[in-house]
Amino acid sequence: MNSFGTLFRVHIYGESHGSGVGVLIDGIPAGIKLCIDDFIVDLSKRKSGKVGTTPRKEADMPNLISGVFNGFTTGAPINIFFENSNTDSKVYSDFKSHPRPGHADFAATQKYSGFNDIRGGGHFSGRLTLGLVAAGVVAKKILSESSFNTEIETVGTLYKNEFEEKLESYLIETGSSGDSLGGTISLTIKNLPIGLGEPFFGSVESVLASMIFSIPGVKGLEFGAGFKGCELLGSQFNDNFINSDGKTESNNNGGINGGITNGNDLLLRIAVKPTSSIFKTQNTFNFKESSVLPLKINGRHDVAFLLRVPIVLENAAAIALADLYLQHKKQF
Repeated sequence: MNSFGTLFRVHIYGESHGSGVGVLIDGIPAGIKLCIDDFIVDLSKRKSGKVGTTPRKEADMPNLISGVFNGFTTGAPINIFFENSNTDSKVYSDFKSHPRPGHADFAATQKYSGFNDIRGGGHFSGRLTLGLVAAGVVAKKILSESSFNTEIETVGTLYKNEFEEKLESYLIETGSSGDSLGGTISLTIKNLPIGLGEPFFGSVESVLASMIFSIPGVKGLEFGAGFKGCELLGSQFNDNFINSDGKTESNNNGGINGGITNGNDLLLRIAVKPTSSIFKTQNTFNFKESSVLPLKINGRHDVAFLLRVPIVLENAAAIALADLYLQHKKQF
């Protein structure tokens, strides 16, 4: 499915090398101040250009087709469209018969009987995260009292305290060898209202996980102390309350108890896989020739697309939390 949400609903559309990509957002309260300039900062954080990112450069200028009038949301659905203007599709022609390892080429061709758009990954491309970033800008206006902070914690085997000295050379060396890198990203969200979420299937963790695992390349998610917390004793893991506001001494539960926000910082971390398109030759099955043959991928690809994911994570989380916020607000 391409839709997410109950009250704050988003629907992404488009293909990487089609005419464009975009997002349709429904359930937005009327009267929120919104203009194109509001999107520029977040969209620029997703752009390529830094060492380790793709040479493909797009303007990524949002076209607000509907739902905004005289600088304010109207209450009608907002349609935001981004034109694709810098595509090179010729390198993708053989990937239905000789699918790229790690990509959706094989699975999508089977599922859609070969009618899927293979160019640039088609509808499975990370380019569609533009819609998530744009929708997240609107979501953060709904969550105006909350703040979001993302941080890349690891790239490959490097930790953040090593980035300043080693990261650029590590990216260049890995790219020169034809390979790629993944890593981990943390997100801290402050000042969320207490009580967002519902028990069990509507829990904050469940809803956030559904959204965050929709980001291409995300392979792991943990809240609070996460997997390392499993090594602690219960007496060490439990978060003792220290005041009448519900502030806790530690935050191993990551700001969530019983699937509901508890007023402490919401903490989560994701694992992002290495970029699947690498320039090293890979021996993989060719369905046209019915044998394993060398595959050499050309084109323009990130050494570590992880570098462009922090704002996608931040805004994807904002979408999920804005939906929970509007549901919570409706109850009272």
